[in-house]
Parts: sequence; structure tokens; C-alpha cells
Amino acid sequence: MRELLLLSMLALSSNLSQAENGVFYLGAGFSYNTVNNITDLAGQDLSAGSWKAFAAVRPINLLAVEADFMDLGGSNSIVTLSPTTCVGVAPPTCSENVHSHGRAYASYLVGFVPIPLPIVDVYGKAGAAHWRLSGTLSNFGGPPSSFANSGTDFAWSIGVQAHVRMVGVRLEYENFNVPRTSGGGKIASLSVFWNPGR
Repeated sequence: MRELLLLSMLALSSNLSQAENGVFYLGAGFSYNTVNNITDLAGQDLSAGSWKAFAAVRPINLLAVEADFMDLGGSNSIVTLSPTTCVGVAPPTCSENVHSHGRAYASYLVGFVPIPLPIVDVYGKAGAAHWRLSGTLSNFGGPPSSFANSGTDFAWSIGVQAHVRMVGVRLEYENFNVPRTSGGGKIASLSVFWNPGR
């Protein structure tokens, strides 16, 4: 009985995979990323336009496994220090040049909403993101100091995509936790993807 049940499940899975006309897809696009109030970089924000790429396996209509790379971009800013910090130093010397950069890799389980529109998908993603933030602070009259921090935290996303034959367009919002920031990493993206099996 167990063998029959297993064979039936394998046959059903195979039929569903074939019905999707394309198990694999990959894509890339433009993203706008924000990481606010980075404590280790004098409270500065990382806010930049950049890019992302992704690849996935979608064995059945309702589920996929997806891997994303997100370049979070970089920013440069000048921070004016408080008068108590700059005793005896006149502006504009009393400031710091702050440079920051970030990137992240994410792995997701993707769930698609079963809606009766064959060319449109609405989906949600849950998984984990490994992020890295780095930067330098060049303070007045002294050598620059560097900063780097990384971690792996819960990540989630929602989005909608439309596809015609092998080509599609995706609009998505992603979020993952980054300690010592306000609200973590936030990524809004517009991407194109290719599904060679369709």
C-alpha cells in the first residue's frame, strides 16, 4: 500500500511539473534599496538604486525554491560633528566623510496564490538572507576607520509577475532584518525573467 501511494505521488508530481511547461526560471532587474540609521556608520542611511538577480526551481504550480543576489548599492555622505566633539576645530574641518556599501544573498520558499489568470502570478516568499554592510569613516585630522558587519536573518517578500511565453516581468518588495538599523533592509525591484521551458 505504501509503495502504491508513493508511486501515485511521484506520478502526480511529474504531471504537475510537466503541466507548468517550465520548471526553471531566472531573471534580473533594477532595485531601489534602503537600510536606515546604520548605528555603526554614525547613524547614516544606505539608500541607493542598484540591481538584483535571481534563479529558481518551480516543480509544481503552487511552490518554488528561489535564490536571490541583491547589490544594496553604496552611498557617500558628510556628517557634521557636534561642537563638543570638535573642541578647537572649526567647520568644515569638523566633519566625517562616511562611505557605505551593502549586499545580500537570500534563499526563499515561494508560494503562489491560485488565481484563475494564466499569465499572472501573485506570490509570497519566506526564507533567510545573508547580508553584509561595510564602510569607512574619515574623521577630521585623523586616519580613516573601517567597519564591516554581516549576519543571516529572516527574510520575506511579496510580489506580482506577468508572463507571456518564455518572458515575464516582476514587481516585488523584499525585507530582511539587519540588527543596529531601523527597519532592516528594504528592497523594491522591477525585474524581467526568462522561463526557457514555456
